[in-house]
Amino acid sequence: MFKKILIANRGEIACRVIKTARKMGIQTVAIYSDADAHALHVKMADEAVHIGPAPANQSYIVIDKVMDAIRQTGAEAVHPGYGFLSENPKFAEALEAAGVAFIGPPKGAIEAMGDKITSKKIAQDANVSTVPGYMGLIEDADEAVKISTEIGYPVMIKASAGGGGKGMRIAWNDEEAREGFQSSKNEAASSFGDDRIFIEKFVTQPRHIEIQVLCDSHGNGVYLNERECSIQRRNQKVIEEAPSPFLDEATRQAMGEQSLALAHAVGYSSAGTVEFIVDGDRNFYFLEMNTRLQVEHPVTELITGIDLVEQMIRVAYGEKLPLTQSGIGINGWAMESRLYAEDPYRGFLPSIGRLTRYRPPEEVAEDNRAVRNDTGVFEGGEISMYYDPMIAKLCTWAPDRAAAIEEMRIALDRFEVEGIGHNIPFLSAVYDHAKFISGDMTTAFIEEEYPDGFAGVTPDEPTCRRIAAAAAAMHRVAEIRRARISGRLDNHTRQVGVDWVVSVADHTFDVAMTADHAGADIRFADGEDIRVTSDWTPGQMLAELQVGGVPLVLKVDPESNGYRVRHRGADLSITVLTPRQAELAALMPVKTPPDTSKMLLCPMPGLIVKIDVEEGQEVQEGQALCTVEAMKMENILRAEKKGTVAKINAGPGDSLAVDDVIMEFE
Repeated sequence: MFKKILIANRGEIACRVIKTARKMGIQTVAIYSDADAHALHVKMADEAVHIGPAPANQSYIVIDKVMDAIRQTGAEAVHPGYGFLSENPKFAEALEAAGVAFIGPPKGAIEAMGDKITSKKIAQDANVSTVPGYMGLIEDADEAVKISTEIGYPVMIKASAGGGGKGMRIAWNDEEAREGFQSSKNEAASSFGDDRIFIEKFVTQPRHIEIQVLCDSHGNGVYLNERECSIQRRNQKVIEEAPSPFLDEATRQAMGEQSLALAHAVGYSSAGTVEFIVDGDRNFYFLEMNTRLQVEHPVTELITGIDLVEQMIRVAYGEKLPLTQSGIGINGWAMESRLYAEDPYRGFLPSIGRLTRYRPPEEVAEDNRAVRNDTGVFEGGEISMYYDPMIAKLCTWAPDRAAAIEEMRIALDRFEVEGIGHNIPFLSAVYDHAKFISGDMTTAFIEEEYPDGFAGVTPDEPTCRRIAAAAAAMHRVAEIRRARISGRLDNHTRQVGVDWVVSVADHTFDVAMTADHAGADIRFADGEDIRVTSDWTPGQMLAELQVGGVPLVLKVDPESNGYRVRHRGADLSITVLTPRQAELAALMPVKTPPDTSKMLLCPMPGLIVKIDVEEGQEVQEGQALCTVEAMKMENILRAEKKGTVAKINAGPGDSLAVDDVIMEFE
């Protein structure tokens, strides 16, 4: 077996590979840029080599720098993770020339399958069903519009060397095809160093389902069932699960056999993924083959018990697969949530900064449940603008889908992230959404269910009532503590008071509270009694309570006369007042926020790529105003209404912070 491997990647996937290598007794080498000098993967590895400045095109994807790190450390093999150089045949060729094993497929398979245009032609030759599209390279935006019109809108514009949602746009008309072509081309060049673009028909009402394959260099191969990846935003997967709630065994087998046939057709070895679009009648169409480990591989590992990274290493060493297709089963159900550094309340725009608090839920592996968190960050670390905004991949497993979803809900409730915007509230909302719970979803789920973006969840009255009971009980504990600190009388229950008015969202509850050493009884005005027990103490940001005998987990921050409470996608400002305080509070004026309706504010920290208008120019609703790049993604900012540009405060190349004024309107 290899004695030392280098991981040509960063973040959570580098940490993931290091864990398996350590389990196998293999030493590891990390590489890092200026921005990652104190990163978790650097701390975890046995050795680490600095390879250049923060931008990936000056460090992580510079083949010569990675090869130099290999020579310095004497690594015998390289695991590329995903993204960066993982599907670059020139990198595989350089490793082969240096006598270093590539923990991935042969160069020829990367060339054949890594290029989406070539892979579609091979798939067609192998009698794999494919989506209609234009297989040739597209030279300019005019040609892109012509081809899109011939295929018929809507179309998907994709980077040939793309992945992870980069370089992908959906176009519904000529204008969007023209804009999408240029943005896809720019993103592809920035992320992959390859700006080739192709176009295919966008299948409406699709589900995105992929098959995991694992092949060795001796002609053996198996498929490890499927993953449902339909919950996507801007073509970037957000939630994945295995198996799919939609497939039947016959379709699963047909998709698996076609995937293996395609892998064998190109002499594939290692772990790879064949992606399909599946329609409502379970017709499936080949999209692409990713010749590397997928971000969502943990859900496959959880339902099969197979360590894919270990198998990749063993295959690269020349070992035969110890697996047969008949031995591959499906044990239970697994969910994966991608935690991103993006603000769901600001259109999911990237968020960067320091993680002032990072407390994942405890990882467990029991007979009836599991919680797993693959991450590459730590409390006090920085989220950089230079790389993918992923914070962690939170996974849960249980014997069935409903139980796996419930495990995920609780795990998200317990996941504490502060200092940056993040998508935990949105993830929690999806897991409570009736359509997701039913399994009736397509890749348009987020677009259809959140057409105006995510503004948080407004809890129903029973939930507000439970939260009100919890807040009243916590207030009692806080008041007792204050009484002890101030040296007031010992009869704290009487000092705290009995009658309170608790406001939660649009609901106000008059409650009477009595308590004992074990907890508090909250009586509502309509006569309902709710018992609250907890070991929460003031200052703790996570409150785990039993409310009416049912667990309730809240993220809690103290506020004037109450708390800020976050729970299952709801962000609530709760007040707990005496009846007299509540009477006076109702008379207080409400502060009016400043008017920014005549300004274009930068919605995220980023770089101005292009300004599309001039001062004095009249603009129409929906017209492109400028392009801002952040975390390798281009974001086109558009006019919300008709107006005239009065002043432009920024230009191409300027780095802006959140809410910096880009331009003003008359």
